[in-house]
Amino acid sequence: MSRTRTALLASLVLLGGATTTGTAAAAVAPEPGIAAVPCTVDYKVQNQWDTGFTTAVTVTNNSSAKSSWSVKWSYAGNQKVTSGWNARITQSGTAVTAANESYNGTLASGGSVSFGFNASYSGTNALPTSFTLDGVTCNVDDGGGGDPDPGPDPSGRVDNPYAGAKVYVNPEWSAKAAAEPGGSRISNQPTGVWLDRIAAINGAGGSMGLRAHLDAALAQKGSNEEVVQLVVYDLPGRDCAALASNGELGPTEIDKYKTQFIDPIAAILSDSKYASLRIVTTIEIDSLPNLVTNTGSRATATPQCDTMQANGNYVKGVGYALAKLGAIPNVYNYIDAGHHGWLGWDDNFGPSATLFKQAATSEGATVDDVHGFITNTANYSALKENNFTVGDSVNGTTVRQSKWVDWNRYVDELSYAQAFRDQLVSVGFNSGIGMLIDTSRNGWGGSARPTGPGATTSVDTYVDGGRYDRRIHIGNWCNQSGAGLGERPQAAPATGIDAYVWMKPPGESDGSSSAISNDEGKGFDRMCDPTYTGNARNGNNLSGALPNAPLSGHWFSAQFQQLMANAYPAL
Repeated sequence: MSRTRTALLASLVLLGGATTTGTAAAAVAPEPGIAAVPCTVDYKVQNQWDTGFTTAVTVTNNSSAKSSWSVKWSYAGNQKVTSGWNARITQSGTAVTAANESYNGTLASGGSVSFGFNASYSGTNALPTSFTLDGVTCNVDDGGGGDPDPGPDPSGRVDNPYAGAKVYVNPEWSAKAAAEPGGSRISNQPTGVWLDRIAAINGAGGSMGLRAHLDAALAQKGSNEEVVQLVVYDLPGRDCAALASNGELGPTEIDKYKTQFIDPIAAILSDSKYASLRIVTTIEIDSLPNLVTNTGSRATATPQCDTMQANGNYVKGVGYALAKLGAIPNVYNYIDAGHHGWLGWDDNFGPSATLFKQAATSEGATVDDVHGFITNTANYSALKENNFTVGDSVNGTTVRQSKWVDWNRYVDELSYAQAFRDQLVSVGFNSGIGMLIDTSRNGWGGSARPTGPGATTSVDTYVDGGRYDRRIHIGNWCNQSGAGLGERPQAAPATGIDAYVWMKPPGESDGSSSAISNDEGKGFDRMCDPTYTGNARNGNNLSGALPNAPLSGHWFSAQFQQLMANAYPAL
């Protein structure tokens, strides 16, 4: 998440190909008495590797307002743009043109527009030396005395921790997967390590503790870059709208959360022994979204969520975790951002981003402590629905009006994650934030996977016949029948997405099908009972849960076998 700023009348700073980030800055608004420059171009190389790089460009228009725009520059080397976003980018030889899309052509006087692209190169990746906006040169004072390019993130973090890195394979999960018939096909995949109670830090019930995992990651790393994925998950009054994943801490135990959970984790991650690892943390899944959708006068409100909103301990806990962990240079914090079937509605979308900003600026945290966000953690929402779009209509009725979509603005996780990223930037998060999408259980393959759109008899037959996500209702979340493994973990798979990840280890239960006595603080949620006929959060539908499930986090062989059988892409 490289950061940059454009200096007043800055000279263009040229950085050699050996650097990982760089900025080319055209002059900005003048000091009094200096003639106005027509535009500012901030060209930022966010990430660079041996054969390619990712760049973000921000253009500020200092002249009259425009209804369309075109930015041009040339390369001195063999750089080739391979893909782009938020602009139509073409290249002829060394000359590149970036023109507006239909949705971002308006550029007010003093307004800015941003776009980005991936490109390949070999040798030296020198920055462009000049830019034009609609044929007018963006003034550059090559001899000016502006501040130098600040270069990479001062913490030493890279823009995308997954780029060019291996990801830690948890040996405990790998052994369970390999012991299943056919499990060796995926037992080498990286999954998240869940720190879901205080005892998990040092290892509970004979399981590996945090240090043991980090030591194993060092062994796997060798001379390569290595990402370790942790789920930090033990807030006071955890999961106020569910029971299966309730935690050990009471609603008021914020001090215990800080001193006995976050502080010990931070102390271990701060050990210089682990400084060479890239440590990705998923911060407190489901917590903040619950404050948006399950409080107050909403039909889905619970007394427990009202309590957590009133005492502020979700916001305080997340802020404290971000501040403590964000102070460690090789830690990359990603806040949980629900999923499209939770926060994709207008009433939830904007307020969620605002609440996340509040949490990220509490308890000493700043937005610089947030590297990105993760969606669909431990959930089942399809990555991409190809058989219908939110803009489709059937017999004059829009897809948004179908029972399945129910006025949501998003029909899948990829479109939601990309749009939510833009919303988060608009409320003040850094423009370099990236998104993760948990694809561990959202493949929905097998014989039930539709091969095309549904019948156009009605909008409901059209959507229901074509949707990959075969859940009874999008609010169903526990051990879903028919689910399959999704896209395999991979870095930078789409615009704005740092990685597809398997943060929820496939085969680990979401919750027990019936009440099971335990010392882990986990309750029984009827949403995990296949006979349950539902509540307001799932439209009073059947739960769609598999039978005979164990406690959340415990191994569920039948689910694991189903996930492999229904994998998409197929194993």
